Amino acid sequence: MNCTLLKPHVSSIGYAIFLVINAAQIWGGIFPFLPKDFQTDEVTLTFYLSQTFSFCAAFIASTLGSYYFPKQARRMLVTLSTAMVFSGSSCIIAAMYLPVYTLLFILAGGVFLGVGTAGLFMLWQRYFSSIPSEACNYRLALGTVFASVCYFALYAVPTALTAFLVPLVFLPICALCLSLSVREMTFDQPMFEDIPQEHPQVYLQLLKDSRADALCVGAIAFSSGLARGVAIVNPAVSDVVNSASMTGSLIAGLILLALWLTSSVRFGLRTIFRTVYPIIITGLLLFPFMHHAGLSLFAGLTYMTFSLILLIMMMQCAQTSRDRGTNPVFAYGFFGSVAYVMQSVGFLLGWFANDVAIFGVEQVTLLSLIAAYVLGMALLTSTGSFAGQATPESASQIEFTATNARSKEKASTIPERNAGKTRKPKKAIASDGHVITDRLSKQCLVVKAQYGLSSRETEVMELIARGRSMVAIAEDLFISENTVRTHCKHIYGKLDIHSRQELSDLVSNTEL
Repeated sequence: MNCTLLKPHVSSIGYAIFLVINAAQIWGGIFPFLPKDFQTDEVTLTFYLSQTFSFCAAFIASTLGSYYFPKQARRMLVTLSTAMVFSGSSCIIAAMYLPVYTLLFILAGGVFLGVGTAGLFMLWQRYFSSIPSEACNYRLALGTVFASVCYFALYAVPTALTAFLVPLVFLPICALCLSLSVREMTFDQPMFEDIPQEHPQVYLQLLKDSRADALCVGAIAFSSGLARGVAIVNPAVSDVVNSASMTGSLIAGLILLALWLTSSVRFGLRTIFRTVYPIIITGLLLFPFMHHAGLSLFAGLTYMTFSLILLIMMMQCAQTSRDRGTNPVFAYGFFGSVAYVMQSVGFLLGWFANDVAIFGVEQVTLLSLIAAYVLGMALLTSTGSFAGQATPESASQIEFTATNARSKEKASTIPERNAGKTRKPKKAIASDGHVITDRLSKQCLVVKAQYGLSSRETEVMELIARGRSMVAIAEDLFISENTVRTHCKHIYGKLDIHSRQELSDLVSNTEL
């Protein structure tokens, strides 16, 4: 591992400040640092509806736009997105001082903030997708930890000052950090040069492989939306939502940093979903017995989980774009569209449940039942139990490579253990999801461990070693030929070779 990666990068600082801006103004559809008497039900509901509609619309439009107008992916509209967020913040401040036009300013502020923050999310996603996975994962996790610390520090600042601090100080710093980060982007990568309509099967396969993961994200988002609907009219719950969101981000960031530094591990959204599912479902069963405290615990748990899922979603979408050479906005826009549409539906149900009693069931019991049902359906779908065979998780996963020599040695011994056993003639699966079919597959795993190749690069290397052409490899892996060439370039660079023959000789001469 390059030790320079451990140094804080301007992108981590910029992304942290962006998360603080997002949390301080629109997280949960509430305003943690604005006067409570200003946050009437009418003001909060108007803001939420305008903000969430424009936010969801921006994600959907980005997904479609990246497919039909791919050249726009090369344009980094930092100034425009920043100006929209600044305008939204200004409208919210104006609404406090011009009560006659409060709702009009709130409506405009919601639209500007919704579109502007969605735009900044897309810009950060493009940047993190364009850099190597090792740097991407570290900077995202580190930025998330920084954001949580900065957010809680804002509670030490007078509320009246914070409303102006965000647009006048934090936002310009975020825009500056993003602009500096953009300068190091390399736009001659397949993900930016790709023209989706030339090979739609690649994008259709991406959607097919990602639908189970997107449903898992959507189920968590739906549950957080239920909590959001409660928070609109319950100040006690609204405070919990904001604190729990950033606490969840802090815990998630610290865990991922620890894994990044110490472990060799592969995981994805479905892995995380199945890990947290028992915890969430246990909480949902217990909360109805806690009455009013149950509502706060329900909101806190769902938003903590949602914060974790959002971080993993960014990492996985970036990895998908690198592996497949697809437009980074397309995958992230698809996941975001599913997540935030589901969250909006959850909000409407949660808000509706505030004033309606169904069969005499208490509010927290009703919300827990609805959330448990949606989460259960997502679990069945993700495991393939509900509608046929699930997509293998190895299709797109995040990969952390251990930074110590002992982990590398452990990884390189996997093929030897498999080779020493007599089994029936069937395909074996390595711990990283690589399918072992023969001696060559095992040799490729050893090369991967020795030279630090990614799982996708290992797949491409094995196919090259087997004599497959560029066109055949692209068809086998559902990626474009441009993407295959890029992977070949990275493989040759890591192995310090210059031809297919050298690659074939290196793999075949590798000892098990």
